Amino acid sequence: MPDSDERWRAGLAAFASQFQIPEGDVFEHMRSRFGERLATEAVFATGSTWSDDCLSLRDRSLVVLATLATQGGVEGRLRTHVRWALDHGATPEELEALAALLAVYAGYPKASTAIEVFREVVAERSTQ
Repeated sequence: MPDSDERWRAGLAAFASQFQIPEGDVFEHMRSRFGERLATEAVFATGSTWSDDCLSLRDRSLVVLATLATQGGVEGRLRTHVRWALDHGATPEELEALAALLAVYAGYPKASTAIEVFREVVAERSTQ
């Protein structure tokens, strides 16, 4: 397990990539939105879970998308993670397949909401 300094740096790097902001701005961005305690916990937790070498970043992103989609009501977080999944190499076809699989196991309403978010983000990406 990485030491706390490594976890902190890895967490800042992960959030900088996810939010597309400089690493030096990450903690203040998080703190202003969620408070110091939650921001600190999030940076440390992300620093260890997103730097583990057992799963690829693409695989992690797909797991996170599935988890968020099945929770429902977190479309803003889902949108951010779709962008990150695409950055990590997930394809639009894989996102479509993920939604179809989720429809069977999590239910059509949650999967259909997720596919709408997936498609919106993919469409936004194609116009950039």
